[in-house]
Amino acid sequence: MPRGARLDAPGTLHHVIIRGIEKGAIFTDDEDRKEFLRRVGTLAKGSGTAIYAYALMTNHLHILLKSGESGLSTYMRRLLSGYAQFYNRRHKRAGHLFQNRYKSIICEEEAYFDKLVAYIHLNPLKAGIVASFEELARYPWSGHAVLMKRIHHDWFDRDYVLRFFGSTDGKARQAYLVFLEEEMGIDRESELSGGGLVRSHGGWSKVLSMRKQGLKEQGDERILGSGEFVHSLLADAEESVDNQLSASERLDQVRQDIAEVCEDAGITVAFFRSGSRSGTLPVLRKSLAVKFTSEYGLSLAETARQLGVTTSAVNYMIRKR
Repeated sequence: MPRGARLDAPGTLHHVIIRGIEKGAIFTDDEDRKEFLRRVGTLAKGSGTAIYAYALMTNHLHILLKSGESGLSTYMRRLLSGYAQFYNRRHKRAGHLFQNRYKSIICEEEAYFDKLVAYIHLNPLKAGIVASFEELARYPWSGHAVLMKRIHHDWFDRDYVLRFFGSTDGKARQAYLVFLEEEMGIDRESELSGGGLVRSHGGWSKVLSMRKQGLKEQGDERILGSGEFVHSLLADAEESVDNQLSASERLDQVRQDIAEVCEDAGITVAFFRSGSRSGTLPVLRKSLAVKFTSEYGLSLAETARQLGVTTSAVNYMIRKR
């Protein structure tokens, strides 16, 4: 199987969506939320990751970030595995906390940055967690409160966000609020929650219109942006993929990923590789199969050996994602 491009270069803008397994809660109370944000900030400062927007809900959350020197995967692995262990200890539970680890969409900054900030920060209001913009400004689990100066996080790049809306703090906040009210009336769920040609161009009607005009653009489900942006990103990723990890380093990383998944799920590596299909094992294996083949460039056969399943099983997993 050809090696897939690893879209994890430092300095890349990502819209990250994290969901609880089987739609379960990932935050039980404010102590959980405080701890999660503490980890977000500590890891962001330590890795050079820039945080531009976030919203903590009950069973999912959104983060808009620009990856640091170590890339997104290292940051997210440390954040999610560490928090899952904290949550399980605190609530005396065992098992996997997150669904398929996380979803990441690489976004073209110039075209989507302001829309993503608004979309993420409006989540609590649109979900009915808060009832008004006034309450949203006081909601401590969204980056909107940071932009409104109601709370302070030194790891949140407030100045960078506001520069998209104005030259001074006051004018920028005013313009941002106007933009937020405009975006409140627009449903961008389908547009901003994934990549691909259709989402990047706002629906099939625009894609079909382009095709009628003889215009063709490249699309990728992992990327939200123009065809030129997609092409450039994929070309850069393919060019650098061979320089990322040696074969031995790649296998070491694979074993580490498996060990962390097993620790989060409260199972042994031996049981994970036993071939059993009980509980969440199929879900865990599928998420790792996709990661190993698309990010690390492992062959189907090697991925199967690491997961304790057949090559045909791995092929089925990655085709049905």
